[in-house]
Amino acid sequence: MRRPTLLRSPTSPEAKLYARTPVEAGKTPWRKAHYCVVDLELSGLDPRHDEIISFAAVPIDAGRVVAGDALYGLCQPTRALPEQSVLIHGIRTVDLADAPPFDEAIRPLINAMAGRVLVVHVAWVERSFLCRAFASQGFRLRSPILDTCELGQLLALLRHQPPAPRALDELARSLNLPVHRQHHALGDALTTAQVFLALATHLEEFNPETVQSLARANQRHRTHRV
Repeated sequence: MRRPTLLRSPTSPEAKLYARTPVEAGKTPWRKAHYCVVDLELSGLDPRHDEIISFAAVPIDAGRVVAGDALYGLCQPTRALPEQSVLIHGIRTVDLADAPPFDEAIRPLINAMAGRVLVVHVAWVERSFLCRAFASQGFRLRSPILDTCELGQLLALLRHQPPAPRALDELARSLNLPVHRQHHALGDALTTAQVFLALATHLEEFNPETVQSLARANQRHRTHRV
């Protein structure tokens, strides 16, 4: 039987703030909630071996992107970046030579996420890396997590349309939205934020949406397919 992960008490001010700040209840109407859209650039997709090398966070308040409060940061890796990783995001090992080490670099992101509902595109990626990163800081990643990929699939199902594109850029274009700099954490976070607002607005045409109902997009797929 797998042993539960034992966490030490959070020590940094940012970790303590995140741990004690409540997030909106699930029944909160989606437009009244506060969100943090996060995108990570990685050295690979295996959280056991790969690392976060850059991140961005974009807040959404009252149904609007607060671009002026967006956050972008770099993390110094513990090993050289693989060639395939560099080809995707264009960040080289030498570009990160002066970046702070991970435990220090991640603190502004923890602070930006405190008290906000997390929004990402393809949640398993960000979830797996953030869970591991936060555990190293002494606390757990909070639920709910809203996934724009799942929301896009739900909207297509409700409209009786073919499945929505899973790639972020294709999903944005299908919604007639601009695509910001691809494979750059801040560009992808801004695109994800705009996609989220568009999807939540379109979904509200069918039923009133709450934080909880948006978080349950995957379960709602199965309900509507029956």
